[in-house]
Amino acid sequence: MRRISLLALWVSFFVPVVRAQVLPSGEIKDPQISALQERNMDELKAFGAEVVKLPTDYPFFLSRKLDLDESKQKWADQRAIQFDRYKDKIVLKITGNYFAAYSAEKMDADQRARQTFLQIISPILQLAVSHFQKNADVQEYAFEISHHVLAKVRGVAMERPENVVVIVPQAAAIQLVNAKDDTARQAALLKGEVFVNAKPTTIWPGGEGPQLAQETPPDDPSASASQTTAGAEVVTGARDTDKIPSPVRVPSLKAPKAAQPPAPPRDTSAQALSALQAEVKPILDSMVKELDPQVHFASYASPGFVGFRNGVYLELSINTTLSEAATASRYRLAALAFDEHVAHLIRPVLGYFKDDSKFDGVGFSSTLHLAGAKSSANANSEAVEFFFPFSALRCYERYDCTGQQLIDAGTVLINGERVGLDLQIAEGGGNR
Repeated sequence: MRRISLLALWVSFFVPVVRAQVLPSGEIKDPQISALQERNMDELKAFGAEVVKLPTDYPFFLSRKLDLDESKQKWADQRAIQFDRYKDKIVLKITGNYFAAYSAEKMDADQRARQTFLQIISPILQLAVSHFQKNADVQEYAFEISHHVLAKVRGVAMERPENVVVIVPQAAAIQLVNAKDDTARQAALLKGEVFVNAKPTTIWPGGEGPQLAQETPPDDPSASASQTTAGAEVVTGARDTDKIPSPVRVPSLKAPKAAQPPAPPRDTSAQALSALQAEVKPILDSMVKELDPQVHFASYASPGFVGFRNGVYLELSINTTLSEAATASRYRLAALAFDEHVAHLIRPVLGYFKDDSKFDGVGFSSTLHLAGAKSSANANSEAVEFFFPFSALRCYERYDCTGQQLIDAGTVLINGERVGLDLQIAEGGGNR
């Protein structure tokens, strides 16, 4: 029998038990954050003790470092709960490694992020809210969680880490943990930020993202595995690339709905548009009267129906005033026009139209004005048009789609030319 020293036994049985979860305040360089850490140390320790007791499908460790091998993680620094700053706000940050390895063939990045959110982040967030929801110093919760992805590269199975970052404001976190259904959870999550390997994304708690485009028919041989598979799989424990265990089934994601037969083409003739205009005139008159203080309808063009891309759209001509420099790029101005004006009009406008069968969507044609600019400058104001189909508008109305997804599903024109518009990039462009 192999002899085992008493020291080895002590290391094996006692070191993991006394491992701390909270970063000491003395190791935080920011004086304000360090004082906050020290002032809340007892509550942080109580929270950390509950976190490590949470049941998980696969091994999870709090960790100062991401992307560690499981063998190294067991002995690594696990003091991973601390206060920090994010965009000038104070956050309670939790960092850890989750040793589940998801199949890249069965799950895309959004689905993998959703699984880690449901299995790790959501339970920890519930504990965090129970401890810190009344703490005025905690403005947001920030999670940095690494999991693993299994994929084949030139026929060889490879494993790589993938990092999920979720930031949730305090009010949204309280709304999220108290939500009774997926719609409420989605609305709360949309108030935060989600990144997978630093790329912005969206988590769908219900397991189904927006269905904006026409789905591929079930008998179409070009359908991808991710479109036709009703469930998703995860494999775990594979650390040797030549040994991949049998997949373990995890909660399935909803399959895309079967494709609907294409609708007959719209009649976009002048007579048809005029008849539709007369039919809904009372609704349009009521909308203009009630929403004008918020919408700023253009006096020179009443709401009316137009033919656009083989469909019929209700076009609303509006004025948008922005507090921007005259040197701001047209893309920045268009993005700000959407975020600061158009996005706030969508739900009020849709409230007047419960029947989507009469036309195909809504177009917001905005003339942009820069606050404080001289009249001569305003003479050259940019014209930005946003045409959105009802499928995308209703998705946004339910809080199931982000503003960027709405933009991507629609059509954006600047001075009559179609453009692609990335809100985050455009708004970060300053005055370029």
